Amino acid sequence: MTPLKEGDKAPYFEGINQDGKKITLDDFKGKKLILYFYPKDNKSGCTAEACSLNDSYSSLTEKGFEVVGVSPDSANSHLKFIAKYNLAFNLIADTEKKILEAYGVWAEKKLYGRTYMGVVRTTFIINANGIIERIITKVNTKDHAKQILEEFKI
Repeated sequence: MTPLKEGDKAPYFEGINQDGKKITLDDFKGKKLILYFYPKDNKSGCTAEACSLNDSYSSLTEKGFEVVGVSPDSANSHLKFIAKYNLAFNLIADTEKKILEAYGVWAEKKLYGRTYMGVVRTTFIINANGIIERIITKVNTKDHAKQILEEFKI
């Protein structure tokens, strides 16, 4: 699969959120979407990233952004994660890894000499027309919202 690039049409997705509701790319037509992929609920970096986006959620929505997180965790895991940190946005349970694969973020990783498949932490900023405007691969988990706002100089 060819890696996605800025300027590409965002791959269509549909998944189930923490409440069992279907969420699709089409739900965000006419809006800017921060679609962020993270490895696992309740891990330190993943929690820092979610809390950064949540702490700046009103600033992001005022600038016209919607926020959706995606991980291979279950909807039940997401529900608990959202409740624990009072997150204001949807998390998609991609247990079959279809969205992760479509966006090219389910990949081979190495840690301590061990090779395994996992989520490559990545954020896609998708414009109102469904085009990938930015791809952030070097995610600053503690200040991710600030990182996004600085990318757009807003």
